[in-house]
Amino acid sequence: MPVDSISLAVFRSLFESVAEEMGVTLQRAAFSPNIRERLDFSCALFDREARMIAQAAHIPVHLGSMPASVEAAVSAFDRLRPGDVIVLNDPYAGGTHLPDVTMVTPVFFLDELLFFVASRAHHADIGGMSPGSLPLSTELYQEGLIIPPVKVVEGGQRSESVLRLITANSRAPHERLGDFEAQLAAQRVGERRLVGLIETHGTEVVIEHAAALLDYSRKMTEAVIASIPPGVYAFTDWLESDGQSETAIPIRATLTVEAARMTVDFTGSSPQVAGNLNAVPAIVRSATWYCVRLLAQDDLPVNHGCFEPITVITPPHTLLNPDFPAAVAVGNTETGQRIVDVVLGALAQALPDRIPAASQGTMNNITIGGIYEGKSFVYYETIAGGHGASASGSGLSGRHSHMTNTRNTPVEALEYAFPLRVTAYHLREGSGGAGREHGGDGVVREYEFLCPATVTINSERRRLAPYGLAGGEPGKSGANWLLRGDERIVLPSKWTGQVQPGERLRIETPGGGGWGSAS
Repeated sequence: MPVDSISLAVFRSLFESVAEEMGVTLQRAAFSPNIRERLDFSCALFDREARMIAQAAHIPVHLGSMPASVEAAVSAFDRLRPGDVIVLNDPYAGGTHLPDVTMVTPVFFLDELLFFVASRAHHADIGGMSPGSLPLSTELYQEGLIIPPVKVVEGGQRSESVLRLITANSRAPHERLGDFEAQLAAQRVGERRLVGLIETHGTEVVIEHAAALLDYSRKMTEAVIASIPPGVYAFTDWLESDGQSETAIPIRATLTVEAARMTVDFTGSSPQVAGNLNAVPAIVRSATWYCVRLLAQDDLPVNHGCFEPITVITPPHTLLNPDFPAAVAVGNTETGQRIVDVVLGALAQALPDRIPAASQGTMNNITIGGIYEGKSFVYYETIAGGHGASASGSGLSGRHSHMTNTRNTPVEALEYAFPLRVTAYHLREGSGGAGREHGGDGVVREYEFLCPATVTINSERRRLAPYGLAGGEPGKSGANWLLRGDERIVLPSKWTGQVQPGERLRIETPGGGGWGSAS
């Protein structure tokens, strides 16, 4: 079959449908609300050279960084066999942070290795010094169990000892086992669907169309970059706390656009920090690629071809390329969001009418754990906020933005599964920045505790508000409160502590920045 525009469109849909079906399987089979309700997972396909060829519409920070995990998994073994499944979560071996556990399956046809399928899911607890495995850590060892690339299934035989070792390090081992079973099911579905595709169309045809799809995405990305005025554009924004000290932490990006290529240099960003905000290079590349992808006005297939025209420079020993075992728990969630703000801020200088103001710039990570009626529980979620406005309209309110693409946990599902009550959940009216176009509003979410628990908050934009553009006002910064009877305690952006029954945690998320002068 010759590769033409029609056949390429057909195979693009076929490849993406494999990843989508993997995701549906993972969601329906998962035990934890974080995966089942919030959809905190991603699935993708890779060729035999570990280049991503297709993904489902899942979480940007997962999908852009997952190629590094697949490369690490493949390079860890001299020989892979049909029926193998590799599991890993090491941030310094292609991962993001320890709760994100990746599974990689080689796909064989007639004893020839042709593709890989991979899934990444955020497990609500993988051990560490506080429930939820996102502690206010100072080294990786405090954040949970580190899993180097190991075979959880070898030649079709599942390693129960590996699964027992992993789940024994979780505060909710039965939930972990259920989520791992769901991931393994998704891997099997992806493998079967790819083999079926090859049986139907033939090895050569499928491989040719995979390669052609990468080339197509590369050319489309080059066209996107070529539409940006050539030049050098720089922007700096700050994180406000690493959980160890309340000091501004700069992230600086310098974009150089030449013809159809772009270089994004993060020289000038902060040295690595003592706390948990360090981000491994896979996260930096993922956030940068995502920003360029936003510029595409056509439906651009996201795969390895999109990455080729973009060079990302992360100097060593810095916040964005730390030395092992630097803490990285929320480098994925909080630093990843700020990288997007910085890269978009630089692009706004080149394309002022196309780039929106800053969205909320945080994922508002909440982890809660304890023992209720003799059973341990761990809860994790991120909370939505306001989107930045742009020349084309106001920002959306109460929505996740940029590097997270999850949902909020429905109140009914949360209260059914955990000893918690949601006593308030609504838009935070007036929190969006003013301007010709108004920034979107954040949300208010308030939890009441029914038993003693340990709470950890990892948030940002509590002091440094999301910026506006073209004369627009910044969005309103967020706030964290602990309510004890009549006492109202202001909590910092990073906090961990004990709570008692009847106490309430109130999270007010930031609004998005406004665009254009209101006058």
